[in-house]
Amino acid sequence: MKRILIALAVLVSVQVADAQTKTPEAARKAVENAEAASKDAKKAAKVATWTKLAGAYMDAYNAPAGNAWLGASKQELQLLMGADKPLSTEMTVVGGEQLEKETYSNKEFYYSPAGQLVLINVTKPVVEDALGGALEAYKKAYEVDVKQSKTKDIVAGLAQIAQKYLDEGMNSYSFGNLAEASDLFEKAAIASATAPLSKIDTTAVYNAGYTAWAMKDYERAKGFFEKCLEIGYHYEGGEVFAKLGDVYSNLGDPKKGAETLEQGFVMYPQSQSILIGLINYYMTSGENADRLFVLIDEAKKNEPNNASLYYVEGNIYKELKNTEKAIEAYMKCSEINPEYEFGYIGAGILYYETAIELQEKAANELDDNKYNAIVADFEKALQNAIAPFEQAYNVSKDNGLKVNIAEYLKNIYYRFSSNGPEYEAGYKKYDEVVKTGQAN
Repeated sequence: MKRILIALAVLVSVQVADAQTKTPEAARKAVENAEAASKDAKKAAKVATWTKLAGAYMDAYNAPAGNAWLGASKQELQLLMGADKPLSTEMTVVGGEQLEKETYSNKEFYYSPAGQLVLINVTKPVVEDALGGALEAYKKAYEVDVKQSKTKDIVAGLAQIAQKYLDEGMNSYSFGNLAEASDLFEKAAIASATAPLSKIDTTAVYNAGYTAWAMKDYERAKGFFEKCLEIGYHYEGGEVFAKLGDVYSNLGDPKKGAETLEQGFVMYPQSQSILIGLINYYMTSGENADRLFVLIDEAKKNEPNNASLYYVEGNIYKELKNTEKAIEAYMKCSEINPEYEFGYIGAGILYYETAIELQEKAANELDDNKYNAIVADFEKALQNAIAPFEQAYNVSKDNGLKVNIAEYLKNIYYRFSSNGPEYEAGYKKYDEVVKTGQAN
C-alpha cells in the first residue's frame, strides 16, 4: 500500500508540473509576446494584458527549475526530468552542511545527505529580473483595473512574488552572499507591501536587517531594525532590541544603543542578548553597572513571583565575576518557585565552568605546591556542582533538558569514580541516561 501511495504522489506531481511549467524556450517566447502586447496602447488599457505579462514573467522565472521542487528525492527527479541530465556531480559544503551538488546547463541542484533537494540555484535565467518584471506588471494591472475585477488574482500574484524573493534570499544567505540576501529580503518586503496585497512581511524586514548587520553594513541594518520596532515586531524574545543596540554602538552612538537595550530589557528581561549588550556597555563606558540592578529590581516589582528574574540577576552577577552573589541569586529561584530548574542549572554551570578554568590554570602551573592547591580548588568546585545539577535533574520535567544535565553529572561522577561506590554508581546512572537519551 505504501508503494502505491508513493507512485500516485509522483504521478500527481508530473501532471501538475506539466500543466504549469514551460520549457525555457517557450517561456522566453511567451514573455516576448506579452511584452509586445503591453506596448500596444489599446491593449495596455486592459487588465488582462498586464496579468498575462506578469504570468509570463513568472513562467520564465520557474522554467529553469523544470519539474523540480524542494523536498523532492533524487530518484523522483531522475524520473521526472527525463533527458535533462546533470553535467557534473560533486560534494560541497553550503551553510556548514555537506551537500551533493548537481550542475546543469542552467541551474544547480543541492541534495541533503538523505537525498532530498534542498536548494535550487538558477545560473542561467530565461529573462533577467523576471520577478521584478512580474511585480511591475501586477502593479500596472492594479492601476488599470478600475472595476477591481481582478484584485484577488493580483493579490495572489504579488504574494507569490514576495514568497519567491524570500526563498531567493534564504538561498543567498545559505551560500554566504549576505549583501545579495539582504537585497532580496528587502524586495520581498516591498512586494508584500505593494497594493492591493498591502501586507507588512515582518520576517522579510527583519531578515533584511539581520543580513545587513551580519555583514557590518550598520547604516542599512539600522533602517530595517528601526522599522521592526515601528511595526511592533521584536523577534524571538526581543532580539531586535539587542541588534539595534549593537548597531547604534557601532555607528558611534553607544548611549543610544544602551537606551535601546534598556527599552528592550524592560519588555524582555530574560533575553540573554539584551543582557550581555547592557553588561558590555556598562563595563566599557565607565558608567555605574548598578543601573542593571535597578532595571532588574523594577522588573521584580512588576512580577515578584517570577523566578526567572532572579535567574537573570544571577547571570548579571556571573558576567560581573561576582560568583557568590550569582550563586545566591540562582538559588533564590527555588525559593520563589521550587519547580523552576534553571536557577539550579545556573548554579551548577557556574561551579562547573569555574572548575574548568581552574583545570586550565593548573595545567599551566609549574610550582608543585601551587599546582596542588589549584587542583584542590578544582575538585571542590566540581563537588559543589553536583547538588544543584541533581536538584535540577530531579525537578525538571523536560527529558531533553534532563539528558543535558546528565551529561554534566556523568563527567563529574567519572572524575570522582575512584573515590567510592556512590560516585561509580552516579557515573553509571547518568552515563546510561546520556547513551539512551532517556531520563529515568
